[in-house]
Amino acid sequence: MDSAQIKSNLERLFAKGARVVFWRDGDGEFEEMLSSLKIDGVELRHIGEVPALALKSELELESAGVPFLLYEKGRVPDPETDWLLDVRFYAEPFAADRSTMILRELGILEQALRDHVAARGKFFASKERLAKAQKFIEPSDDAAAIDRALMAAILRTEQTDIFSLVRALLHTIDHDNLDATPTTWLEIEKYDLADSFWTQVRDTFGFDEAEPSLKSFLMRLLITDFARSLDGACPKALAHLVLPSKGASNAVVCVGQWRDSARLHESYDALSAAVAELVKLGDHLGDLDIDEVAEARTFLLTEKYIASRLRDRIIDTAETINLEAIRDIVTRRQNGYWANSRLPSSHNAPRLALDQVYTALMSAAEFLDLRGKYPTGFNFKDGKAFFDAYVGELYQFDQLYRHFCDAADSAEAEGWDILKALRDKIEDAYGNWYLGHLAVRWGEALDAGGLLDTWRLPAVDSQQHFFKRNLQPRLDEADDRRVYVVISDAFRYEAGQELLQELNGRYRFSATLKPQLGVLPSYTGLGMASLLPHKTLSYTDAGAVMADDMPTSGLANRQKILAKVDGTAIKADDFMAMSKSVGREFIKPYRVIYIYHNQIDQTADTGNEEKTFAAVRNTIAELGNIVARIVNTLNGNYVVVTADHGFLFQESAPTESDKNSITDKPSGTVISKKRYLLGKSLSHHAGAYHGKTSVTASANGDMEFWVPRGTNRFHFVGGSRFIHGGAMPQEIAVPVIQITQLKGKSAVKTRTRSVGISLLGSSLKITTSRYRFKFIQTEAVSERIKPLKVRVAIYDGDDPVTNVETLSFDNDSSDMNEWRKEVWLTLASRTFDKKRRYQLIARNAETDVEEVRMDVTIDLAFDNDF
Repeated sequence: MDSAQIKSNLERLFAKGARVVFWRDGDGEFEEMLSSLKIDGVELRHIGEVPALALKSELELESAGVPFLLYEKGRVPDPETDWLLDVRFYAEPFAADRSTMILRELGILEQALRDHVAARGKFFASKERLAKAQKFIEPSDDAAAIDRALMAAILRTEQTDIFSLVRALLHTIDHDNLDATPTTWLEIEKYDLADSFWTQVRDTFGFDEAEPSLKSFLMRLLITDFARSLDGACPKALAHLVLPSKGASNAVVCVGQWRDSARLHESYDALSAAVAELVKLGDHLGDLDIDEVAEARTFLLTEKYIASRLRDRIIDTAETINLEAIRDIVTRRQNGYWANSRLPSSHNAPRLALDQVYTALMSAAEFLDLRGKYPTGFNFKDGKAFFDAYVGELYQFDQLYRHFCDAADSAEAEGWDILKALRDKIEDAYGNWYLGHLAVRWGEALDAGGLLDTWRLPAVDSQQHFFKRNLQPRLDEADDRRVYVVISDAFRYEAGQELLQELNGRYRFSATLKPQLGVLPSYTGLGMASLLPHKTLSYTDAGAVMADDMPTSGLANRQKILAKVDGTAIKADDFMAMSKSVGREFIKPYRVIYIYHNQIDQTADTGNEEKTFAAVRNTIAELGNIVARIVNTLNGNYVVVTADHGFLFQESAPTESDKNSITDKPSGTVISKKRYLLGKSLSHHAGAYHGKTSVTASANGDMEFWVPRGTNRFHFVGGSRFIHGGAMPQEIAVPVIQITQLKGKSAVKTRTRSVGISLLGSSLKITTSRYRFKFIQTEAVSERIKPLKVRVAIYDGDDPVTNVETLSFDNDSSDMNEWRKEVWLTLASRTFDKKRRYQLIARNAETDVEEVRMDVTIDLAFDNDF
């Protein structure tokens, strides 16, 4: 250290308020520079050249208050003969050897650490490394804390606790070669920190091996976390890898926080897979029951095992399914780690696919549970009762089948094929049981009730009266009334139910859904025409539908018809592409705006039948956005969403048994499609329903139709799985969703919020290292009260002292007993002050806002972890 550095450090000590600085230089290394050392306002005295008593008198009597620098070389006098002993106690010590200077620069008070710092000389040889470590070091730190600060500087962590260091170090392991030495570990060895690291790991985790390695430590850390999650059911072949009980709690907390780390969790995904392969985990899972592994988070392989066993349980208990037990497992897994859609997906953690697997499993379970409500099929007295039953509950079979298939398709697209056996089960239940029973019973209702002869149902609007019933009354209220109509081709009733829930979850929206009886045959040309304003519908000889003698096909023709009511028409894509100002200019001249959306029918009819259910999902989202654009951007306050017809779709291809027995077209046929035939003077046939469009659509003229019974097709030309045109409820129950914009106090009531939660128990005292906490929703989830996902842990200040777990509160039941949730938290194995208040905190997983905070005391028995 040169004279300039020495002078600078001394000046800093005096500037901080020291009056007397005692400079020990045992070997007299710096004696020669004393003559040139000048510090303004400070008196320099060489103790060996000034009588001790005279110096003491000068310090304390003659020049009291004057700053002094006392230099001393050689041996320190014995206390019994040292006239300056008291000065040594109150003076600020100083030394110019490198170790002492580093101690001083780091702000460490304990001079006994000089030798420890000297042993870390290679690390402190770099000013940059010293500066990085300095920000972590506190004046009261001991040797172990100093070493952790140096390791934190090497590993570039924000914290110096051993958990953070372990996670950061393991993060650098090559998952393709666990035996390879990470460069970070080479640095730790280079700076003589390896022994300190293993000592602290032994003290914290109980990992004590003669020749420790990162590979062995990683393996035992993860196996311990896995074993603790099984609550004593650890496979015998892995039991020897579990860390001792005292360190096991720390392993659980450390691993749990590693998984919870936004920065480091990707390395966890890859390394846990490598460890699972290393210990041949798959060979040891077969004897575990699904309930024993329900809390396991450690390995992706365990997630696959749980999903597979849950699939088997659903198949095996299809007739007596325990829906709540399955929902509990699914919720826990989707709240967990590997199937948590809140986290990003990757090759090592296909979370989106796993989330979809569990969604499919839940949809299948709900489908089978709903089937259990109809053990003898569907027995309704007439067409009206049947129609009401369909729009009241039976539509859920179609919805759940769609949800299952859509989720299963998404999972399989990611390479997950574990749902095949369940898919076969659901396909059979949907096609042979549900559609089979529905077709027979609905057909009987049509035949017995004479519905085809009237095509009217009490208290159900007919589609051809759509404009008169839903729009004209609104327009008649005042001359400035404006209405918007969004028509989505093939948007069926069950999808309308889903859209209704989505819309009613939006601020200022109030939506209602009612069914209307669609025209028959249920095809686009007739359905679209019936939705236009008209007095009469009719057919040309070629089968084209006319409204008041005007053609109805195509956007331009519909614009001409709507012009009669100060209206216009536009395609949905063009409408959504408009800017706010362009959109407002567009609507100015009109009172009626029809917006035509076409994704479902277009997708299925252009050779992409397999994407039908994905198209429905996308359509629901797009319709919600269209309505939001109308209300929020154009200030529209009355919107109606409807469709021209519904559809039937099955993932399995139809067989010859699905083909109608009619082989030849009857004379007089004008149009022939898979699900309907239009013509004149048609004869009756036992294989088809025969009717008149004058009855089923109020169309003038003598156009008649055939539609095949049940779900049959007249032919398989073109696509054969997506069909419409017939008389099944899925085709003719058409949704009409009315949306109004609310204002003032009414709008305030539509604000959405997350469901409230509470922690059960008024005061919490934790006496065991693993503790179960019970939460409860304060209300049922609804359209306006949204589900809540929280991350839960116990904290000491800002630092978690337990694993971090995720819970979802999403129950919409009116039964409060179903609102409860439980979570197990494991305390780190450390000293807890039983008089100190710690905090149990549940934070919103999306916003990080605190939802629950409660003080807890921790009073662990001494032998708790032994």
